[in-house]
Amino acid sequence: MALWLVIGGAHYATVTEPFGAVDWFGPPVLVPLAAVPLALRRRFPLAVLWTVLVTAPLIGHDSPDIAYYTGMICLVAAYSATSYGPYRLPTVLSLPVAAVVLVFLFTDAKLPSFPNGTVALLVLIPVLAVAHEMHMWRRRVDEGRARLSALQREQVEALNRAVEQERARIARELHDVVTHNVSVMVIQAGAARKIMDIAPDQAREALLAVENGGRAAMAELRQVMGLLMMDGDGSGTVATEDLAPQPGLDRLGALIAGVREAGMPVELTVTGQRRPVPPGVELAAYRVVQEALTNTVKHAGGATAAVTVEYAVDQLRVEIADTGGLPTASAGSGNGRGLIGLRERLAVHGGTLHTGRRPRGGYLVRALIPLEAA
Repeated sequence: MALWLVIGGAHYATVTEPFGAVDWFGPPVLVPLAAVPLALRRRFPLAVLWTVLVTAPLIGHDSPDIAYYTGMICLVAAYSATSYGPYRLPTVLSLPVAAVVLVFLFTDAKLPSFPNGTVALLVLIPVLAVAHEMHMWRRRVDEGRARLSALQREQVEALNRAVEQERARIARELHDVVTHNVSVMVIQAGAARKIMDIAPDQAREALLAVENGGRAAMAELRQVMGLLMMDGDGSGTVATEDLAPQPGLDRLGALIAGVREAGMPVELTVTGQRRPVPPGVELAAYRVVQEALTNTVKHAGGATAAVTVEYAVDQLRVEIADTGGLPTASAGSGNGRGLIGLRERLAVHGGTLHTGRRPRGGYLVRALIPLEAA
């Protein structure tokens, strides 16, 4: 458009005045120069508009022919300022000034005349331009709808994944909380049943251990359910005593004592310099020991176990080894989710889980969790 106006202005500068009579410093020669600022109309739209509004009346007020072209230059500058101008208020305030200048220029302007055959083309061109813009508009609308539909599908998929992950987390928590205590309770109840007639005192102790295990299971279940029932802002209707901190390494002694009461000898060894670790890491380490001892109780009756917790420089090592034994009556009640849940829990903290049989018999579970260097 700018090039077209420059060429048109140059045409009028030479046609309206004979070549030898042209005033090289007069308005006809300045018409092409008036259109030059339009080359920067997208980069500096408001500055170009005001430059054109000042120069156009000075150049085109003496000639009706030149007034037409200077008016067209103003129109292009006003359109560019409206379309590309970053400063909306100054642009809006400039448009009335542009309107006054256009009225001044077009009042006496001599509009170009075209042959009748050319008029049809001049009408066809804007029609085709409008049709093209409508086509592009519909295309953009369709693309926008497609992007919106894709975004909605992605949101639904993300929501479904979040629901699945939350279900897996809840299942993992419930498994870790219930399985250990219930397995110990089953073994103790079975032992109490067998010795009830011949050793009633020992049977009562076993039943007391079952009662304590049931209370421990209910306490941990209340903690899990309390976390699930809390609102997004941390508030809820759960009692404060039900929201005790999740178990950590400081409660390994109580955990191992409960396993000992079920009749399995367990030794606990802690090496390295004790230091604070994140609560999530402590809970993960606790669950590893809990799950490993639960599996030992269920699948290795008569075995002994050893639990080792090592505070290394850059990692926490938790190892549970047993000597092997015979499966108990509750061995077939598992579903294999325990070790899978442990791997998922450790992966959150960048940890790994290694399990397998020992060369001299028994089973080994080793968890390695990275820690910041002390």
